[in-house]
Amino acid sequence: MDDINAWVWWLVGAGALGIPLVVTAMPEFGMLAVGAVAAAAVAGLGGDVVLQVVVFAAVSVALIAVVRPIAARHGAQRPQLATGVDALKGKQAIVLERVDGSGGGRIKLGGEIWSARALDAGQAYEVGQEVDVVDIDGATAIVM
Repeated sequence: MDDINAWVWWLVGAGALGIPLVVTAMPEFGMLAVGAVAAAAVAGLGGDVVLQVVVFAAVSVALIAVVRPIAARHGAQRPQLATGVDALKGKQAIVLERVDGSGGGRIKLGGEIWSARALDAGQAYEVGQEVDVVDIDGATAIVM
């Protein structure tokens, strides 16, 4: 295999590794593809086959060892911006109509009026009290 063919084959390999990256969304294939591109560069500069394989392995392993844990940490983080009903959890509300475990009460939450029920069925909250929203069940706020 001469030098021109070697770098072409490394680029073909990089492209082949890009296909499962797109299909499976596994970033490891992308890191291996970058390793193949680095090996193609070594082949294009005249490096022998052993050096090409060493560069491919070193770049691929280095990327997997460094980038993968960083990506995993970012993937495990919750979004910084809560939206919809998730944004209402943990907010404080004012009782407008008596709230108890039966669910017939009303609260003012985020400028809107919501039906509400107490988290603890034996607890009741009177008009004017501040309550904390712990969950949203359909259109009913669960408070305590």
